[in-house]
Amino acid sequence: MIRIVPSSNRRAVAALLSAARIRDRATDREAAAIVEQVRTRGDVALRAYARQLDGLTGALEVPRARWEAEAETVPAAVRRAIRTAARHIRRVAKAQVPGGWRMTPAPGLTVEQRVIPLSRVGCYVPAGRYPLPSSLLMTAIPAREAGVADVIVACPRPDAAMFAAALEAGVDRVFRMGRAHAVAAMAYGTRTVPRVDKIVGPGNRWVAAAKSLVTADCAIDFYAGPTEILVIASKTPPAWVAADLIAQAEHDPDARAVCITTSRALAVRIAREVAVQMPEGGPARTAIARHGGIIVARSQAEAIALANHAASEHLVVESEGVAKQIHNAGAIFVGPWTAQVAGDYAIGSNHVLPTAGAARYRGGLNAADFVKLVSVQRASARGLHAIARTVAALARAEGLEGHARSIEVRTAVPGAVAVRRRTPRGGLQTGSAR
Repeated sequence: MIRIVPSSNRRAVAALLSAARIRDRATDREAAAIVEQVRTRGDVALRAYARQLDGLTGALEVPRARWEAEAETVPAAVRRAIRTAARHIRRVAKAQVPGGWRMTPAPGLTVEQRVIPLSRVGCYVPAGRYPLPSSLLMTAIPAREAGVADVIVACPRPDAAMFAAALEAGVDRVFRMGRAHAVAAMAYGTRTVPRVDKIVGPGNRWVAAAKSLVTADCAIDFYAGPTEILVIASKTPPAWVAADLIAQAEHDPDARAVCITTSRALAVRIAREVAVQMPEGGPARTAIARHGGIIVARSQAEAIALANHAASEHLVVESEGVAKQIHNAGAIFVGPWTAQVAGDYAIGSNHVLPTAGAARYRGGLNAADFVKLVSVQRASARGLHAIARTVAALARAEGLEGHARSIEVRTAVPGAVAVRRRTPRGGLQTGSAR
């Protein structure tokens, strides 16, 4: 059911921990054609694709009155769960918003960091087998906490729970559209769908391909491919490890679910539990067969090195000591009680995380992704005079004479080259910037 491989089998280990982004040329071509059609033809193309691919009937935008009516039909337990998860996500997001500051690097010079929220953000919410209200909470709430004025949501098949989540998160508008055409509509705008500054949220391969295509014109969070989990285990109950592996594998046939242990005996027990717990239906069986495995490492140090090399989306470890040695992971879950699935829903940290090795250079989605850090610089006459020689020398070292003159015309630095000025009567006179 799930492979057990020794760490000495480098080829097998590389295949299990591969950080390669899954690309499909046919999907890329199809997504590119859809994006171009929506970009150039707007609503006409968008509605056609939404009817063909999403089964759309009726209007693209769902009126707020319908959100409210459908949200009332959601079971009370689910509504309470949405409120609890939202409360935790909101608390974490509030702490993530960067602060502004102002400082003086030298007399007469000040630099200010101004934190400016994006104006409008588009949140993509998948609806493969079911819509994912948790993804709406994870994308819309941090945007709101960051101060984004207008938050819109695209989902091909929103349901009552998703509308309840939209109300809880403070979403402004919901559109019934998915795949590449939804990404294109938000990136370029149509008569119906407003153009956004940034698109965030997970999605299938068409969504990922489209997000990559629009990045020259619209910001995105990051490439979010098939989900990944890596567990480093030595004493966690085998049934718990197996449950965690299957939980991620049930997302997608391309999901990657791997465990690393130094104990061959534990590896065998985990493999048995995977076989026992494996559901009959759904994509988990295919995912485990294709991309699942248990690596038996020679030492804990090797296990940690392999984990850092993998840079997995989700990394589960047993102790703080191991966690401190990890520097490549989308999110780290410490201790046997920190079930990775709990982080998907209600711990409060974000579940929109980098995949395909992107955790080497960034972490998960957070409130800071929804603001711009703009520097505001100020110099007095004294401050500019103090750095004039420094600036002019560096400018000329780079062959940029005009840069140097821009300073010298203000400060009359001795030794300035001659410049030509217009006289009040319109003639030219030659002088220096001294």
